[in-house]
Amino acid sequence: MEGVSLSDEDSTKIMHIGLPIGKNQMLMGTDALESLGQKLVPGNNVHISVHPDSKEEADRLFTALSEGGKVQMPMADQPWGDYYGNFQDKFGVHWMINYHKEE
Repeated sequence: MEGVSLSDEDSTKIMHIGLPIGKNQMLMGTDALESLGQKLVPGNNVHISVHPDSKEEADRLFTALSEGGKVQMPMADQPWGDYYGNFQDKFGVHWMINYHKEE
């Protein structure tokens, strides 16, 4: 990924993996990458992933749900082609908002 330096150990880990569990539903997992300052702590190993139908809805959800929380990655176009951001809300719940424009 452009602009990101990973240790040799972290370069073999998983960024995101998904298991489809129904129509428009995905159970996702990721490794904690210590070279990016991430540390696995029970509770930060579960994220809710939301896939809205538009960029505007992604922004609306991100703004509303992250209020009072800690933004880890602001909404932005990503190297994999989607519009994505993530945060921890004011209750400690981790969220990933991902808009994928159908081509």
